[in-house]
Amino acid sequence: MKCEKIRSQLMDAVLSGPEAITGELRQHLQSCQGCSAELASFQQTMTLLDEWQAPEPSPYFSSRLRARVREERTRGRLPWLAWARRPMVASAALALIALGVGLLQVGHWDLGHVTLAGNDGVIRTGASETAVGDLQYLDNNSDLFSEFVALDGQPQTE
Repeated sequence: MKCEKIRSQLMDAVLSGPEAITGELRQHLQSCQGCSAELASFQQTMTLLDEWQAPEPSPYFSSRLRARVREERTRGRLPWLAWARRPMVASAALALIALGVGLLQVGHWDLGHVTLAGNDGVIRTGASETAVGDLQYLDNNSDLFSEFVALDGQPQTE
């Protein structure tokens, strides 16, 4: 019998008592010094645990515990804006808000602002706000767009 299999059975044998040690297990323990030493160590540990007595709590334990629970209840929870009472956190949050508003006002994130190139190669910027403006742009630059094969949808023949 292999020692790994025996070692998995040793704790069960110790917990169940000496009657749990079967013939095959007893033969292995007589022939294997390591497994028999481990069994003796388990038995010694269990004997010490059986003798151990849990300490009694102090006589004032329950009264101190109740007082502590009452104290925690009266203290209550901090409001959700408690972080704003810290000057460094509040000033950092205020600076981030001001920076965000400033960037929006400058126009870095203006999505209605369009940059287009015309037939003459000049880049023009402007706000494309209406469909009529888009159609006028396409009409003014129709010869530029006619050269794009991808926009035609059909292969170009020569």
